[in-house]
Amino acid sequence: MTTSVIQLEGLTCPSCVKKIEGVVGKMRGVENVKVLFHAQKVKVTFSQEQIIAKEISEQISKLGYSVVGEK
Repeated sequence: MTTSVIQLEGLTCPSCVKKIEGVVGKMRGVENVKVLFHAQKVKVTFSQEQIIAKEISEQISKLGYSVVGEK
């Protein structure tokens, strides 16, 4: 398992957190997802054999949030 931290812009309310956690949490290979609202970050644990961090970032972008970096 790999953990990635994705820096975002555009989180404005708690429903944003639920939206991201719900969609990303259902992606194949994702074991755990936690949105850190005040830090504007998403911490994701996933299997690199099934998914890559870029796919997760792209999905978050499709939800309308700006991805500004990955670690």
